[in-house]
Amino acid sequence: MIFGVKTAKILTCVFQTLYMVSVPLVVGALIGFPLAVILVITRKGGIKQNAVVYNTLNIFINIVRSVPFIILIVSIMPFTKFIVGTRVGSTAALLPLTCFIAPFLARLLESALLGVDKGIIEAAQALGATTMQTIFRFMLPEASGALILGITTGAVGLLGATAMAGAVGGGGVGDLAITYGYQRFNQPLMIATVIVLIGFVQLIQGIGNGLSKKAQHK
Repeated sequence: MIFGVKTAKILTCVFQTLYMVSVPLVVGALIGFPLAVILVITRKGGIKQNAVVYNTLNIFINIVRSVPFIILIVSIMPFTKFIVGTRVGSTAALLPLTCFIAPFLARLLESALLGVDKGIIEAAQALGATTMQTIFRFMLPEASGALILGITTGAVGLLGATAMAGAVGGGGVGDLAITYGYQRFNQPLMIATVIVLIGFVQLIQGIGNGLSKKAQHK
């Protein structure tokens, strides 16, 4: 036992946290990336300028991002139960976590793509590149380092959200800290969970920085 809690329980919570970070991050990136691309190409001066599409999507993302995560979890609980069959547990937390991270990543990736030199895009168009070719052969390679850093930042933010999800039965390190630390006045365990989360952040940031540097050197 560690701090009065079985080692198996601690390991289970750690793996639950990894589960709640990895799955929503992947799904959120798959949703957020297309949203970011659409925002970039349809904005004023974009290669496919469209005020209606841009403003609609921009407002929608702003609305979703403005909802505090704890309220988001509670508000979509009926939908979560309908989708996964339960309102509690790490699997039930995947849906609200994905809803939280997708628009956040969309903004981060949008900023990364906007950092691409306009001269590169103009050169692509001068060469006769299609919209898809401009995006995948010019914009993405040029912004790859910044895109990786954006996803890294999103992963760190998602880690904090998983800790909050634990407060409403989402499992993971956050649930361990609340149930076995705070409610049982186990201060050493509370400190240990903070150290674990700090370790996760350092690991995620280190991997992200390394991948970003490699991408920028190519």
